[in-house]
Amino acid sequence: SGTWPSLSRVAGLCNRAVFKPGQEELPILMRDTAGDASESALLKCIELCSGSVRELRDRNPKVAEIPFNSTNKYQLSIHEVEDNPSGHLLVMKGAPERILDRCSTIMIHGQEQPLDESWKEAFQNAYLDLGGLGERVLGFCHLNLSSSQFPRGFNFDCEETNFPTEQLCFLGLISMIDPPRAAVPDAVGKCRSAGIKVIMVTGDHPITAKAIAKGVGIISEGTETVEDIAQ
Repeated sequence: SGTWPSLSRVAGLCNRAVFKPGQEELPILMRDTAGDASESALLKCIELCSGSVRELRDRNPKVAEIPFNSTNKYQLSIHEVEDNPSGHLLVMKGAPERILDRCSTIMIHGQEQPLDESWKEAFQNAYLDLGGLGERVLGFCHLNLSSSQFPRGFNFDCEETNFPTEQLCFLGLISMIDPPRAAVPDAVGKCRSAGIKVIMVTGDHPITAKAIAKGVGIISEGTETVEDIAQ
């Protein structure tokens, strides 16, 4: 896909995970990382598919960052970019619905197009399909910042956000499996047998959470969640 280079660049740059040193001889999937599970999975994916993430970051140094938090549900960073000596690239990843809400265009086969209702519906269907499998889904977008407005050396203020965080270009979704520990279904079964009510607390989307809860026996087929009743 013509969009993959842009999507993989955001996944590699908007990412704090790193490989621990001294593992260059190990297969990529066997290497230990410093970082959370989702970012570590993305790091390994991009390293496998697109080459060295460290070199990518060296060529596109980070100059500003807004870390992920549970209120915004996105992570943002701004980089000097190798293909524009005077400009910057803003990259963002996070909860897919939050990312899509900040976008006005979408990249299809490498070409930017208006983000119309048909593309929003396609996004929603893909998101439901992936979340329904119990996969953790992240959305990705970017924006090339005007070099006249944001020249090299510009003082980006992440507290006052003196740069755009909307009207971005949506690049796509990446999903990953974050499986429950093998002992969880048995533990849930024992709790239920003892009359203990099991409640799952998660930051995942309700669709993903429901699929995981079914997989470990917290809810059964046909059980309605709050979201089901609301619909």
